[in-house]
Amino acid sequence: MSQTVDRALSILPLLAEGPADLGQVADRLGVHKSTALRLLRTLHEHGLVYRQSDQRYRLGARLFALAQEAMENLDVREIAHPHLARLNTACGHTVHLAVIEEGEVLYIDKVESRYPVRMYSRIGKPVAITVAAVAKLLLADLPEPERRALADKLDYPMYTARSTPNAEAFLRELAKVREQGWATDLGGHEESINCVAAPIRGADGRVVAAMSVSAPNVVVTADELLTLLPQVRRTADAISGEYSGRTPITEAGNR
Repeated sequence: MSQTVDRALSILPLLAEGPADLGQVADRLGVHKSTALRLLRTLHEHGLVYRQSDQRYRLGARLFALAQEAMENLDVREIAHPHLARLNTACGHTVHLAVIEEGEVLYIDKVESRYPVRMYSRIGKPVAITVAAVAKLLLADLPEPERRALADKLDYPMYTARSTPNAEAFLRELAKVREQGWATDLGGHEESINCVAAPIRGADGRVVAAMSVSAPNVVVTADELLTLLPQVRRTADAISGEYSGRTPITEAGNR
């Protein structure tokens, strides 16, 4: 039975490359045409493949519907939280998770620092969009016309001397973030708070969320916080792998 399931599932990546006829499927699986036909018929009955008028097979609409339904039911916060908690245990600093919703970047999870000096950020609260590291990652992933349109309509409050002063500076920063794949806020929102962030990506490679580690200068310097970047990026990659289905949950949980 396991061999039959394995063969049936092996048909799907083949058809993802484009329509294929019975002979091509049989050759790819290394089986007789009659065996390939039985597998294709079963997949067809479940709507996972579709037989075209030219007798070639392609992926079925049911497969796409299942994929869409699965994506809609994924909860990035639920998946990310254990990873965020482990990072917090390892480094001791505040860890955030943020997403973009209706033009705002919102914190949807937070694991508090173990140090007495803590941040006043709150779950559900919008971030300072022109300076926050998580916002830079989420906005940098937008297509260039959308980035420019958004940048042109934003206000640029000077929270500190290091705040982003205008749209052109913001666009340059987003381009840099997009290229390097990570972001920082080094005293841009609060003079005494530094932050380093990494993106969480879905199966299509798009950024679906961003996570960060933040700490005040009295606990660690900006340079000391930046040494955590590899660890932050590994955590984000682990969340991305689990969220996109590239990494089994059991493996992610055991790392």
